[in-house]
Amino acid sequence: MSSTSEALLNPKKNILTLLNDNIEKPIIIVTLLGSLLLITYQCLGRYVLTKFFPDMIMPAWTEEAARFLFIWSTYSAIPLTIKLRNNIRVDIIYDRLSPSLQGMTWIMVDIAFLALSSVILYTSFGYLGMQLEYAQYTAALRIPYYIPYIILPLGFGLMVLRLLQDLVAQVQRSGLNLTVLACVLCGIIAFPIFYAKDVDVLTLLFGYFVVFLVIGVPIAICLGLATLATIICADTLPVNYIAQIPFTSIDSMPIMAIPFFIAGGVFMGAGGLSKRLLTLADYMLGSLPGGIALASIGASMFFAAISGSGPATVAAIGMLTIPAMIERGYDKLFACSVVAAAGCIGVMIPPSNPFVVYGITAQASIGKLFLGGIIPGILTGLVLMLYTYLYSKKRGWKGVDQKRSPTLLVRAIWDAKWALLVPVIVLGGIYGGIMTPTEAAAVAAVYGIVAGLWIYKELNLRSFLDSVVDAGSSSAAIIFLIALATLFGNIMAIEGVPEKMARIILSISDDKIIVLLMINLFLLFVGTFMEALAAIVILTPVLLPVVQKLGVDPVHFGIIMVVNLAIGFVTPPVGVNLFVASGIGKTKIAELGIAILPMLGLMIAVLLLITYIPAVPMILVP
Repeated sequence: MSSTSEALLNPKKNILTLLNDNIEKPIIIVTLLGSLLLITYQCLGRYVLTKFFPDMIMPAWTEEAARFLFIWSTYSAIPLTIKLRNNIRVDIIYDRLSPSLQGMTWIMVDIAFLALSSVILYTSFGYLGMQLEYAQYTAALRIPYYIPYIILPLGFGLMVLRLLQDLVAQVQRSGLNLTVLACVLCGIIAFPIFYAKDVDVLTLLFGYFVVFLVIGVPIAICLGLATLATIICADTLPVNYIAQIPFTSIDSMPIMAIPFFIAGGVFMGAGGLSKRLLTLADYMLGSLPGGIALASIGASMFFAAISGSGPATVAAIGMLTIPAMIERGYDKLFACSVVAAAGCIGVMIPPSNPFVVYGITAQASIGKLFLGGIIPGILTGLVLMLYTYLYSKKRGWKGVDQKRSPTLLVRAIWDAKWALLVPVIVLGGIYGGIMTPTEAAAVAAVYGIVAGLWIYKELNLRSFLDSVVDAGSSSAAIIFLIALATLFGNIMAIEGVPEKMARIILSISDDKIIVLLMINLFLLFVGTFMEALAAIVILTPVLLPVVQKLGVDPVHFGIIMVVNLAIGFVTPPVGVNLFVASGIGKTKIAELGIAILPMLGLMIAVLLLITYIPAVPMILVP
């Protein structure tokens, strides 16, 4: 039950508590839906409204207003992710600590996050004051720039509030001794920033990044704090520089595709589209050995063309198929492994959020990346299906006999027609030159709302609003990561890190086969402890110049990188798909990590195929 409904049912819960629990949610709902509807209106208006009203001119302000609303949505949702402790971070050491030491690390995380948020809050007031004094106006809306920029002090102010609340609560749980120890350790970490002299800039930048990463600080904050520490200690850039980057770095149409695709996946999962895809896949494959497992993989491939997210695919399909497989006598670990591995296809077959992030970071064509992901996604699905079929046949797991006929097949396809139309709308719109990826994502999300609310009627008002908030908070963590990675990347660019890294790698070998093998092994290692999107924004500026010197196409390298890091979704200890599948099937991560090894080997074989035979993934790329 939502906190709002709890408050209504419990008169003892006062208005302040209700406000505290929900202060960000109305802003997220209004701004995210507003940006979605504006981009959809802009897109459909070009082709629908102008047909009926030939003299109608689409207003120029819709895109600008949508961008500003998207930024407001992002920085309104970050405080909610803090409240829910739902940021992207590395938990390798944290998971091995005792409960008391885990509490102490949360105090350190809150202090670190609070330090960065406070600095950005303070400098944002100065930047806002400058906008008030020297009024600048936006290009299309013709409003003073300080109006959209108000979100910086507002959003970071809410972050500071949520961090203080979390810190106070954690201090009360941990006690005085651990709190003092946490503060002392934070002081030791901060000491070199103010007192170290003549420290190498890159040592500072990467040293602090690793230290904060090990503590368990969210990766976005690791990037921001490492940059801030370097700026203060080495005087690389003015401190006020960090006030405007959180806004300007995400004031971009392509980046908006990420929250829109996430929203579309959430709406379609909650609205019943995934259920109908599974029914169709089960009808087509369910009679074969391992039928329901094969249907899980098939449904995951279909849902991948809707959600653009690996964990979302596992959640949407796994909630339906893992219990069904266990009920039909399948081994529990096998059932969870199949769905977790198939979920990796969610970021290969377009739309794909990692491809969007890579395209933005590498300045590569997102449309071409989407096309390049189709073949690897299909190949991964096929090899997983082959393994599942052979393994199930060996174990005697038979499919379910049910009446089958062309009429029943047509009926199943007809029932799933609204879900099957989504890839046609998204990919047809992009490659038909009708929509940009961002517009296609917005149209798909609105389509998901319409299907869930009025066609399948499995979304009601409460679940719809909860889905909007869920989509907003999930995407905000990713967007915040991109914003602070821009700060980190600027320092790397100033210090020439990409060029230095290229020289180091090429000094080991200048053979393309060897270099790509080294990069693949490195990315597989990174994928075991770092989330894919974080790895892309951090490593693309470093690795792309290396492979370009060897003549590797940036689109081909993007496909290699995304497929490689997709495998990281099922490699412990930070295999997100494993966590989702394990939670559904009630299995241990360690046991699941062993059970999935054969499927992991098959996915690595596909990775090597697309790495060394570029024609395979690039066959559809113009």
